[in-house]
Amino acid sequence: MNMLEHDAKPYYFGITLAANQSNFKLTHSTAFLASDSITIAEPLKSMGFNLGLLANARLSEHFDLRFNPQLIFASKNLYYRETYPKPQDTDKKIESILLSFPLQIKFKSDRIGNMRVYTIAGLKYDYDLASNARARKADDLVKIKKSDYGYEVGAGFEFYFESFIFSPEFKISNGFGNVHIKDPNLRFSNVVEKLQSRMVVFSIHLEG
Repeated sequence: MNMLEHDAKPYYFGITLAANQSNFKLTHSTAFLASDSITIAEPLKSMGFNLGLLANARLSEHFDLRFNPQLIFASKNLYYRETYPKPQDTDKKIESILLSFPLQIKFKSDRIGNMRVYTIAGLKYDYDLASNARARKADDLVKIKKSDYGYEVGAGFEFYFESFIFSPEFKISNGFGNVHIKDPNLRFSNVVEKLQSRMVVFSIHLEG
């Protein structure tokens, strides 16, 4: 068995590399139901990637406290179908560069040789460096707030090698709040009531 002394460490660190699939959960406004110029408004799924650091503190034999700040590059696009002033399809690209600060509780199984299974659950705070919340008005703009908060749940495996731990992980990272800044003067924004972030993440943690 590799790294037997590692299980007794009070804390350890690592790095995170990840791929994400993100989109919005969209709620239409009453203006959309009354509109005859925009007949479809729906979210699209897009791929992105994450880079992060990992700090893990041992609470007990089976529980850890984990802090996993990340820089997330994501794109949550919206699709519109218009009938006026002329019939056309429009994709609105909403690109985000997020500073994400998740704090999680990790429950881990007993070791099975050089492998163990774990689950995580926690809360996160996101700050969007690319937010257009303060952008000047434009007819085709959809404004997004800089801050968001939400929850994360997931599961993964730890594989123990001689000098490091390789941990593939799958998690769901969803926002609680409405990040849409509604503006009745903006035609693409006017038909949207709420936008809530949704993200599925596959991560590789390298821990020492």
